[in-house]
Amino acid sequence: MSTFVLVHGGGGSGWDWHLVAAELRERGHGAVAVDLPIDDRLAGWGEYADTVVHAVGDRREVVVVGHSLGGFTAPLVCGRIPVDLLVLVAAMIPAPGELFSDWWTNTGYESSGPDDVFYYDVPPALAAEASRRERDEASAALQQPWPLESWPDTPTRYLLCRDDRMFPAEWARRHARERLGIEPDEIDGGHYPALARPRQLVDRLVAYAAELPSVNLS
Repeated sequence: MSTFVLVHGGGGSGWDWHLVAAELRERGHGAVAVDLPIDDRLAGWGEYADTVVHAVGDRREVVVVGHSLGGFTAPLVCGRIPVDLLVLVAAMIPAPGELFSDWWTNTGYESSGPDDVFYYDVPPALAAEASRRERDEASAALQQPWPLESWPDTPTRYLLCRDDRMFPAEWARRHARERLGIEPDEIDGGHYPALARPRQLVDRLVAYAAELPSVNLS
């Protein structure tokens, strides 16, 4: 069984993954959903990675999953601890030395237009709770260059959402190809599959883990 380490996006928290974490545990896997120090004005990318590494502890057979802005943090973890697989879900893919503020222009991002880009397909009660739990993204990390000199040597999958209004599917396909040289996988739904389609998302995550080679620890 794998341990899935779940890294939230901008303004979020570990709560964003609560349905996914519960489903993973029901299927016999481990799940660790972190709260990044996004409201700590002194916290940089190093502190973000430290937070995740501390939460993982000595767990093994680790799959790190980063959503949205979590795509900046998830790869950093792969340089700190053994990680079997990195999965990016509707995620931003940073380049070495890139600032968050420059990423938008560098990737040719264009807004899709609608006002509700996050929760439009999430059940209303969950969407309201997610909005209530949003936190300010006030840390120093967003003013710091992304610290890795290259993408980690960790198998990486990119899962886009076909109906995503934040990162539209056509753009996300190009983003994965240009930044990682890979063809993305696809799932139905909008930007928050962890809230709108948790079982379908878990199906994909578990399938990815099942494709990993077995490790003999004896």
